[in-house]
Amino acid sequence: MTIVLMWSWNYKNNLSLCKYAINIEGCLITSDKRLYNRSDGVIVQNRRLHQNISGLPQLPRPSFQKWVWMNKESPKHTRLIPGAEKLFNLTSTYRFDSDIPQPYGSIVAEESQGDLALPIKDKLVCWIVSNWHKYHERFIYYNEFRKHINIVVFGKKFGGHISREEYHRIIASCKFYLSFENSIFKDYISEKFYNALSLGTVPVVLGPPRDNYERIIQGDAFIHVNDFNSSKELADYLLLLDKNEAKYLKYFEWRRHFKVKSGPSILNTACRVCDHLRSHKEKETIDLVQWYWH
Repeated sequence: MTIVLMWSWNYKNNLSLCKYAINIEGCLITSDKRLYNRSDGVIVQNRRLHQNISGLPQLPRPSFQKWVWMNKESPKHTRLIPGAEKLFNLTSTYRFDSDIPQPYGSIVAEESQGDLALPIKDKLVCWIVSNWHKYHERFIYYNEFRKHINIVVFGKKFGGHISREEYHRIIASCKFYLSFENSIFKDYISEKFYNALSLGTVPVVLGPPRDNYERIIQGDAFIHVNDFNSSKELADYLLLLDKNEAKYLKYFEWRRHFKVKSGPSILNTACRVCDHLRSHKEKETIDLVQWYWH
């Protein structure tokens, strides 16, 4: 049996979870710290740590045990815990080059669909934003962009909290949705992008370069701000698409053969950690500063 300890979580011991999640047996997923000395892997989520490594296991580490650094935030919004730089053996983040990748979503093939069946649109461009900072690149772009096109904005900064139901309804009602990331780093493509695709709108993205998005989905499924010389040029293009339905609908052709799948849950990821531990016996130490922040 392979034991994976979820550090700083509160889960009951579960021997059947991984059989159900990814069809593997012999994995015990637990948060029972009494099993620390028997655990093959210990998953630590960066944001659950304290200001120092006191939040990490303090007992001596068994020679066979590997520590897994889990993080879903970009480097700009991740605090490096002093003393933790060279304590981990594996990574589980949104990045494709993680040992156990944990992306915000994925695109998977499905049987061919004849009718696109898009939701009714009554707004042109929408944006839902809560984390607002005037120095964010997305704020700077938005401030210029709104001079050239009407943008309907929602979120804490604009009238209060949006429920999950409202969130889905708003995005589906827009022809274009601003899937603007709070920071720009390799592979950092969050749920904002996947939600827009899933809910039947065209995401206008501000994030890593176009080819990074094209590792996920074909290039004619989204619009990248970098493809335009100015925000006015982008606005003019969206206004053109608004008047040309045939050209607009081409952004949804991908839906005939693919669909959006949610990113793996933490427990699903724990099962994949278990599977990785059983097939990778080598043990190395990762320099988090070099790997993540440089």
